[in-house]
Amino acid sequence: MSEGNVAADQLRLFIERIERLEEEKRGIADDIKDVYSEAKSQGYDAKIMRQCVRLRKMETHDRQEAASILKTYANSLGIQGAFLL
Repeated sequence: MSEGNVAADQLRLFIERIERLEEEKRGIADDIKDVYSEAKSQGYDAKIMRQCVRLRKMETHDRQEAASILKTYANSLGIQGAFLL
């Protein structure tokens, strides 16, 4: 088998793996969407839930820094109230 055929076969295998993973990713995204829909039907706010998920992914220090900056900006704009992020 020539080197060109081997490279083409290897490239095809990479592309096929990526395609399979993309399909799995779409399936997982659909599952997540279903969970948010279910939570919404139970009275939860999906937008706030997404923010909670985003906050939980952040390191504590990063979350605190972002909250501090948000508070500073809000105060500068005259926005009153408690902010999480």
